Amino acid sequence: MDAIRTVEGEVRELIRRSGLDPARDTTEVRHLVRAALKDYDERSMHGGLPLLADLDAAAKSLWDSVAGYGALQQYFDDPRVEEIWINEPSKVFVARDGVAELTTTLLTHDEVRDLVERMLKTSGRRVDLSSPFVDAVLADGSRLHVVIPDITRDHWYVNVRKFVVKADSLEDLVRLGTLTTQAAAFLDAAVHAGLNILVAGGTQSGKTTMLNCLAAAVPPRERIVTCEEVFELRIPHRDVAAMQCRQPSLEGTGEVPLRRLVKEALRMRPSRIIVGEVRQAESLDLLIALNSGLPGMCTVHANSAREAVTKMCTLPLLAGENVSAKFVVPTVATSIDIVIQVALERDGSRRVREILAVPGRCEGDVVETADIFLRREGALVRADGFPPHIDRFERAGYDVASLLAGLG
Repeated sequence: MDAIRTVEGEVRELIRRSGLDPARDTTEVRHLVRAALKDYDERSMHGGLPLLADLDAAAKSLWDSVAGYGALQQYFDDPRVEEIWINEPSKVFVARDGVAELTTTLLTHDEVRDLVERMLKTSGRRVDLSSPFVDAVLADGSRLHVVIPDITRDHWYVNVRKFVVKADSLEDLVRLGTLTTQAAAFLDAAVHAGLNILVAGGTQSGKTTMLNCLAAAVPPRERIVTCEEVFELRIPHRDVAAMQCRQPSLEGTGEVPLRRLVKEALRMRPSRIIVGEVRQAESLDLLIALNSGLPGMCTVHANSAREAVTKMCTLPLLAGENVSAKFVVPTVATSIDIVIQVALERDGSRRVREILAVPGRCEGDVVETADIFLRREGALVRADGFPPHIDRFERAGYDVASLLAGLG
């Protein structure tokens, strides 16, 4: 370990002198690492320096330190690791296949700060006393969230949600056991028919993955405009306009919230609008867009599909005192067509627990719903509800009765 630290110091000095950027000049930095290791190995043979036991392992460790994320790089390289979080330097956790575990990795306070600075380097975002929270996207698509004291008690809290591609389509979700073939065929038809879909669930339940797979089913000629807090969606279409929010500057100006993005999206000739997640007043702007005939999708945190509908009735009230439930509730009833509830199970698997229809009617402050699919005894089975807008399915070439009978 002493040998590695010695060579690391030499490599960092060489990188500084040569003006190389490890993130961009990867080939040159790799050659530099190999040359520095070879030089050190030759010098250590003459005594006075600790020997390197394994040159290949040393090269990997050095590369991780100067161009990767140091002690955390092993978790970035592990495809089974979905999330990495640091509660304090001596407590580094990962979620592997959906199950949380405490690792043996030990860091120092300075190493945690150095890692965060390295992660933020390419994003242009910052974290300091004036801005103690930060959201950013790493070069590999992973999502970073950091909170620092005095918001936290003593330590920096770091969360990295890796961009692990396990499913690109509804068929992939069937293969993973998240959906049944019948439910996937119905959702594919609902997307083609232009129904408005709300994906609900808890943290790490697979909402974004589901949204990605639904978006992949959008007909290829449509223009999709996406609005997100930070870029997470990966939509394999030729005509996609993706936008993310912007944090305020040091002077407190220049912030671009999600609500502004939703409004701007309507000026960009969308065939379909997709919002990564609604949390606040932007839900009102999305409802108005969907109510105007523009098909769309979004996600929301909720413990059940019906709770998601209720939440969509309350979030728009945050937009101002002039927004009333008398306006919002019927708007939700006519704007949301399908709600998909996803969940992270105890064994780490993701499952669709229910698919709910919103027929478009309400009574008082209650939006009418109907179950299309329910999970019973561990299996997602057909319930007795039907989706709204049967005519849209027919125009898209689908027979809803056959689809829901498993004959489509």
